[in-house]
Amino acid sequence: MGALVFLLFVFLFIAVWAFFSCIKIVPQAQAFVVERLGAYQGTWSVGFHLKAPFIDRVARRVNLKEQVADFPPQPVITKDNASVRIDTVVFYQITDPKLFTYGVENPMMAIENLTATTLRNIIGDLELDQTLTSREIINTKMRAALDIATDPWGIKVNRVELKNIIPPAEIQNAMEKQMKAERERREAVTRAEGEKKARILEAEGEKESAILRAEAEKQSAILRAEAQKERMIREAEGEAEAILKVQQAHADGLRMLKDAGADEAVLKLKSLEAFEKVADGKANTILLPAELSGIASLGAALKTVADAKAEK
Repeated sequence: MGALVFLLFVFLFIAVWAFFSCIKIVPQAQAFVVERLGAYQGTWSVGFHLKAPFIDRVARRVNLKEQVADFPPQPVITKDNASVRIDTVVFYQITDPKLFTYGVENPMMAIENLTATTLRNIIGDLELDQTLTSREIINTKMRAALDIATDPWGIKVNRVELKNIIPPAEIQNAMEKQMKAERERREAVTRAEGEKKARILEAEGEKESAILRAEAEKQSAILRAEAQKERMIREAEGEAEAILKVQQAHADGLRMLKDAGADEAVLKLKSLEAFEKVADGKANTILLPAELSGIASLGAALKTVADAKAEK
């Protein structure tokens, strides 16, 4: 009786375990490939699933997220026989779990080898300089080639990136020297441009200073000329006014003599005295009136004046 109870207990335990083991829940962004008696049964998507006990099994759990495969650097030879090592990164996504499960034995190893061979084919048609400057072209060609090749495996290659290109040591040294020379050249050009701008600014400053000095000298010369002109005008006006006053004074004196009844001889003598004062001993030439041009008449006039003074 006890053995029968034990067997019932074992059978019940196996039945419960078998029932719960047949319950499968597929998480988000995953898919289960199910086989029945070794043959492909179906692909379970996200949700609750129940499989037949003992005859169904989950052959592979497939991740449907985009994944990254970082492969080690691959040695390749360029068209000009330069050996370089290229580190590639492949971004891929599984689109068909069935093909991914049954299409190729080791998908990741297959992608790695396919990447290496495709890379060698592409780089073999390029020279070293083109390889270093044409990453975008290489990425596009590799993505197209890998996408076509991996399509039967249920894999879609979204992107391929050349993470690093490692040239030989001697080429690296030459590139570093070239970069240093180019950097020094740019620094020299920058310094030359700075010196040129400084010289231009200095020349413009000197030009502005010379212009200002010239303008100042011009204004000063104009002011000096105007001052001298004003001084000469005032001197001429003063001299003219003085001469006018002297002549006016002599004219007034002669008029007074005439009014006092002086004869013609006295008037002529006063005229001669006026001419003497005008000359002031400095004139080389004196113009005499026409009536005094005769020596005889001049002497007669002087004698008459002398007699008149003696009588007085």
